[in-house]
Amino acid sequence: MMKPTYLGLDQARDVLSEMGIEFNDRQIRRAAEKNAAGKRKLPFFVDPIDGRLKIEKDVLIRAYMEAQNRARRELDL
Repeated sequence: MMKPTYLGLDQARDVLSEMGIEFNDRQIRRAAEKNAAGKRKLPFFVDPIDGRLKIEKDVLIRAYMEAQNRARRELDL
């Protein structure tokens, strides 16, 4: 089993950029903010040690793959 790799906001934006998904600083921060219902658009969490938002790299990539798979399923009505 591979060790998890936790990313901060800037690192997450870099990983998405490598995938061809370009976000500016404001957009990635908005995706990490909680909405009125207390949910985030992307599964960031607050690091218990330094208090910064983090996300596991594979979880971030999987979130985009799942969104793409959902879109494909909806297309194949």
